[in-house]
Parts: sequence; structure tokens; C-alpha cells
Amino acid sequence: MQSFLDALRTQRWDDHRYYHHSRINQSLHLVSALGFLCAYALLPVHPAWSGLIGWLVSMVTRQSGHFFFEPRGYDSVNQASDEYKESIKVGYNIHRKIWLLLAWALSPALLWLAPSLFGLVAPATDAAGFVDNVGILWLCLGAGGLAFRVIQLCIVRDVQTGLVWATKILTDPFHDVLLYWKSPLYLLRGELLDPMDHVHEEQRA
Repeated sequence: MQSFLDALRTQRWDDHRYYHHSRINQSLHLVSALGFLCAYALLPVHPAWSGLIGWLVSMVTRQSGHFFFEPRGYDSVNQASDEYKESIKVGYNIHRKIWLLLAWALSPALLWLAPSLFGLVAPATDAAGFVDNVGILWLCLGAGGLAFRVIQLCIVRDVQTGLVWATKILTDPFHDVLLYWKSPLYLLRGELLDPMDHVHEEQRA
């Protein structure tokens, strides 16, 4: 158990120090985390809306922060190139995220062409029903994307790495609220980049 917790702590720390320098990105992660917490609360009572909020609110804000605001050049804080960070990323790097987001964007078209998803769902009879089915499809896509990467990690690395990453992803909304709740305040003060003083302190320790 201690090994698992140590690995979880390391994955969270690496994710923060490598990929969350931008205060805009951090603030968008806060919005994303709050959206995911709402999606979690809706999951047992309205799974379709859980899927819609999870993707339209949380994933859009989260990935927008990474794609448009996070610096992609040489990381002087960690003394690492972007190429190096992308090659060692445990979860979805930019390349993998593009494929996942492409599947998300195209999935409503699949539902339009095959309203029953080949017998997996009841065909929608109105616009509200179609939206509900899209939400269920997106929920399944999210679960499938999580499971696919976990299995990949279990094969190419080890089982613990896959299970730790799954735990990290599922608990990120809670962790991100604790980590980034002050980020909008720093942003309002004009601080676009986190000085990462805590990272420098960790490196000196």
C-alpha cells in the first residue's frame, strides 16, 4: 500500500510540475474539476447529463488549458524539453489526446448515422432523446478511454502504474480543487505563469 501511495504522489507531482505552469491552465483546471464533481454527483441519478457535463464543461476547459495556454517550449524549471516530457507522460500526451478528442467530436455523427448504435441503445424519438444518447455515448467513451490506457500501462509498464494512474485520474477533481483554488486570484493580479518556487525548493531538498 505504501508503494502504491508513493507512486500516486509521484504521478501527481510530475503532472503538476511538468504540465501546469500557466495560471490560465490552472484556473481552467479548477473549472474543470468543479464540473467533474458535478458530473460525479449526477452519475447515479442522470448518467446522460453526467456525460454531457464531463465532456462539454470539464474536458473542454481542461484540454483548452493544455492546448492553448500551457507553454510548450523548453521547461527551464525542470530542465526538460517538451519532447522529453511528452515521451515520458504516463497518461494521455498531446498526440493521444488529439485522437481521443477526435473520437469525442465525431461520436455524435456515428449516433446520427446509427441511432441504436447497432442495438446498444434505444433510438431517440426527439431532440432531447438524441442529446441523452449522446451523453451516454460520451460517458462510455470516457470510461473506455480510461480503461484502454490502464490496460496499455499494465502491458507496457506494470499493473501498479496502470492502477495508480486510474486512481489519479478519478481523484484529480478533488486534488485539483485543493491545488488550484487560488490560481484565479493570482491570474487577476497579472501573474500568467506560476513561478514554481515549490518545485525549486523540492529540487534543492
